[in-house]
Amino acid sequence: MEHTDYSPWRVKPNSGLKLHSIDTLPKVIPTEAEWQSQLTQLGDKLNKLQSTLHAGKSKGLLLVLQGMDTAGKDGVIRRVFTHISPLGVHAQAFGAPSELEKSHDFLWRIHQKIPARGEMVIFNRSHYEDVLVTRVRKWISKDTWEKRYQDIQRFEAMLHNENITVVKCYLHISKAEQKKRLQARLDDPHKRWKLQLSDFEDRQLWSHYTQAYEEALSATSTHDSPWYVVPADAKPYRDLFVAGLLVQTLEGMKLEMPQPLFDLSKVKLD
Repeated sequence: MEHTDYSPWRVKPNSGLKLHSIDTLPKVIPTEAEWQSQLTQLGDKLNKLQSTLHAGKSKGLLLVLQGMDTAGKDGVIRRVFTHISPLGVHAQAFGAPSELEKSHDFLWRIHQKIPARGEMVIFNRSHYEDVLVTRVRKWISKDTWEKRYQDIQRFEAMLHNENITVVKCYLHISKAEQKKRLQARLDDPHKRWKLQLSDFEDRQLWSHYTQAYEEALSATSTHDSPWYVVPADAKPYRDLFVAGLLVQTLEGMKLEMPQPLFDLSKVKLD
């Protein structure tokens, strides 16, 4: 999928996004063999691109993953980055803020985890929780979340100006698919640890979260920091989509290996 045109899934700024108009399943789902083969190829490309990113230390990349519970944020991180060296790459999960974090502005804890130049960082949830959960749970007012949209835009624009590329993926699953995945976790003792009471409470607020996502994605998708809606009911397609998008993004960053610090022609090996 590295040659895919991703523009149909790119959220246009202030577009009045309606998630129900975007399929959660692709028209063609890759077979197990196709998935493994393509993911390995994309993984090899990602590994080389990330090595160049790390060596150059002039640019960074932030991948933001958001989605309803069970959308597959952990799965994407686990599968897409399997073939990549851990050097210069790490994932950061954001849960409920601590008391210390709550005593600061909502972007304080986020800014500390932004990639340095030469790094690739994956956010499993992010600063967007502060215009999603807080809104749906009625912990903030409309005036506050709309101001936060502006704060987020300015924050991400600053990152772009500092050579940190931001790519944001909303993993788009259906309510029916979420039910299957929650049931699978209930049935599997090895997966029950992932369950939280809030998973089931939030499911009852599905329409509220959908509206919050629609408005947040539409308000904060920009030319330099776009949102992509990723059909995520089919895990193989979801993984290939994100991997291919990352390859295209990194290739578009025009990364270059640094020049040697000394004249290699003068080196003689005994």
